[in-house]
Amino acid sequence: MAKQISILIVDDEETVRDSLYNWFLEDGYHVECAENAKKALAMMESGHFDIVLADIKMPGMDGLEMLRRIKSLKRDTMVIVMTAFATVNTAVKALKDGAFDYVTKPFDPDDLSHLIRNASKQIVLQEENETLKDHISSLERVEDLVGRSEAMQKVFREIENVAPTNSSVIITGESGTGKELVARAIHANSPRKFYPLVSVHCGALSESLLESELFGHEKGAFTGAMYNRKGRFEMADSGTIFLDEIATISTKMQIELLRVIETKTFVRVGGNKEITSDFRVVCATNKDLKTLVDQGAFREDLYYRLNVVNIHIPPLRERIEDIPLLTDYFINKYCTTMNRPLLTIDQAALDRLALYPFPGNIRELENMIERAIVVGNGKKIMLRDLPFGKEILDNDIESLDEFEKAFIQTILNKYSWNISRTAKALKVDRVTLYNKIKKYDLKPSDQQI
Repeated sequence: MAKQISILIVDDEETVRDSLYNWFLEDGYHVECAENAKKALAMMESGHFDIVLADIKMPGMDGLEMLRRIKSLKRDTMVIVMTAFATVNTAVKALKDGAFDYVTKPFDPDDLSHLIRNASKQIVLQEENETLKDHISSLERVEDLVGRSEAMQKVFREIENVAPTNSSVIITGESGTGKELVARAIHANSPRKFYPLVSVHCGALSESLLESELFGHEKGAFTGAMYNRKGRFEMADSGTIFLDEIATISTKMQIELLRVIETKTFVRVGGNKEITSDFRVVCATNKDLKTLVDQGAFREDLYYRLNVVNIHIPPLRERIEDIPLLTDYFINKYCTTMNRPLLTIDQAALDRLALYPFPGNIRELENMIERAIVVGNGKKIMLRDLPFGKEILDNDIESLDEFEKAFIQTILNKYSWNISRTAKALKVDRVTLYNKIKKYDLKPSDQQI
């Protein structure tokens, strides 16, 4: 057993103490003895014992009174009472007062060893359970969710309010703002936190694959279905299902999704058995779902079923006061991961970060800091370590719009005005990029026409 269990034997008979001491010492336990209850309680105040074996009939304080005092001070201690005069009333009294069990004298060594082993296993299980609870409690903080700006404090308050409920939530915001982290925080602070959080990235799957992913399939349902497979809704039973990029699903899938959310029942692809699952739905999108509803691209009934609560995460450019805090967090994270000495960041570099528009939001900042730690050679992250375009750094740019305009122009030139590649590099969609080009009246240079 990885943990050495400690046992305290309390009996006024020396022969009993010596016999038990030798038995349990031989079995690998840490064992100590006391001849009366008063001494035993004093020993417990100065040290820890997992199990106490206590005789009921002792001069002064008896074993039952000692049991009550132990349980009032250290409830986790397992107490086993010993008696040569066993009666039903005595046993019931001991168990009601919190004893793990009772044994009668004379002892059968095998029976007593078996009882101690059972008590030891329960102690180990209780400690593992507490460790698991501590681990789950640590998830409640969701460490990557960082911010002290008023905008983020509003997000934290909304998470705190909605997490204890079963209401559906839609998390909105640009790519890279941390929508999945908010979903994790909602789950981790909910009564469902002891059950799975199951994530599905809807935009990465075709309609047929998404259907199989969500509902599961039976063996032989389609070519390549070699075995039965549980779907994500089934896996999320008693927990939370997180549907990312919800705006990308087809009209057919919207109809099926609405039915599943309303009935909490579904059938696997190729099956006929109705499966029930108790799940909570949290969705995320970087699109304006209400506009899609108005355009007929997203079902209105599904929109209102999902959008019970909306949490909007602001882009990083709207909470620049969080940049120093996030920067410090990512420096600590990656210095620890890479086993590097802890770095600081030069003020000039930090000032330039505050001017940068961050089209890729927090994900882009994290990437910048990770890269700077890899390429930098000093004890500080310097401006030269940050992956800004040279022409931007050489310009005397003071406004955020000027900086964003210059940066987008740089990336457009880098990719020869290929809109798809530029949008991918900036981590925005093509529509957003076209809007920025129009806003800043950007044009390709002569050599790129």
